Amino acid sequence: MADLIVKAAVKEALDDMNVSSDFYAALDDEVEELLDDAARRAEENDRKTVQPRDL
Repeated sequence: MADLIVKAAVKEALDDMNVSSDFYAALDDEVEELLDDAARRAEENDRKTVQPRDL
């Protein structure tokens, strides 16, 4: 799967913190898992549209 996060946006959001290079991959994995879970919940509710409540 393609990268789901934008490194520059993450760095900006973390303000003056340093970000290790492996943090981005770990964050991307977490986001992918979150999206998979949301899609599963939508499917379980017979929907093809993922909604905020699926998070």
